[in-house]
Amino acid sequence: MPLSPQQDIIEIAQDASVLRFAPQAGGRLLSWTIDGESVIHWPEHADWSQPARIRGGNPLLFPFLGRHRVDGKIGSWRDAEGTVRALPMHGFARDLPFEAHADVHGAGLRMILTDSDATRSGYPFSFRFEAAYSLVDRRTLEVTLTTVNTGNAPLPYYAGHHFYFTLPHTQRGETSLELPRTERCYQQDDGSISAAEAGKTRYTLDEARILDRFHCFDGAPDRPVRLVAPGLKWVITIDLQRPDSTPWYAVTTWTEAPGSDFYCVEPWLGLPDAIHNGMGLRWLEPGQSETAALRIGVSVLR
Repeated sequence: MPLSPQQDIIEIAQDASVLRFAPQAGGRLLSWTIDGESVIHWPEHADWSQPARIRGGNPLLFPFLGRHRVDGKIGSWRDAEGTVRALPMHGFARDLPFEAHADVHGAGLRMILTDSDATRSGYPFSFRFEAAYSLVDRRTLEVTLTTVNTGNAPLPYYAGHHFYFTLPHTQRGETSLELPRTERCYQQDDGSISAAEAGKTRYTLDEARILDRFHCFDGAPDRPVRLVAPGLKWVITIDLQRPDSTPWYAVTTWTEAPGSDFYCVEPWLGLPDAIHNGMGLRWLEPGQSETAALRIGVSVLR
């Protein structure tokens, strides 16, 4: 799997389960393989000149996710006092270096981002944002996102994941997505969120109605999210009901093109433009912290 000679790659392994990370490139999980088979997709030819544009791994979305805009301009947000600031789509975390701390037992990695001159102009808050990955066993990955308000003013945020799951594009029609009760919506051309409609509990990944769609949970999820991929002989289970976790707001489904050999299933704490529309916007008081946790399990489909 070609990586980058310019990046310091950290590898975490348990038995034949291997995670690879690039902490200096947005705290990014690059790939996850089990017995040499790819679970998390990484492209063969990655353009490291623009790491945030690489279609693979798990880019971390913080402090905001998706598209926010002011007066039609994407990448801007307005605070309560009316000040407009520039902040990239999906936030700045995926563009910045993280400090890395490997687990003493070798099965996990914590990566930390704190406020700096690079963050304060677009997001004038003091924070610590931590992503922690741990291999519970060779087929189970636990991931937590912890946000801490280290400043003196309330801190707005809505973070998320952007997991690129490996899936040959020819297998979309036979691969299913299973969901708990949800309402389905999307972001319209003017930036507003569409009216919600009742979601289904099962889709196939070739359905246009789930491309770039938000599946918002109708209360606490009553079961995990599952990807059932007969062609890969895998079932991927995403457990979003972890103890003491901040509640996840939605799961977003997306892929880039008809020929893309990946499909993204993205747990989010809010919806795009939540800083303005309030859909999932979270506020942390000074000294407060929150952790959003999930587990991804991979089982063999028999």
